[in-house]
Amino acid sequence: MKQNTPGELCRNCDGHASVAITLGGRDHNGHLRTITAHCFTCHGTGTRRSTRRPHWTVTA
Repeated sequence: MKQNTPGELCRNCDGHASVAITLGGRDHNGHLRTITAHCFTCHGTGTRRSTRRPHWTVTA
């Protein structure tokens, strides 16, 4: 698996793109009620697109 370099991580979530938030209390089976929240910037991927433009050299 490819390792993320610091330049590729999302600046808003630092690579922790999804979190589970407890709603308090438990359901009738005793399970903790949670919801999942995703980073709005990277949409839950933890990475960002490169903003660098490709560098082309034209020789004539």
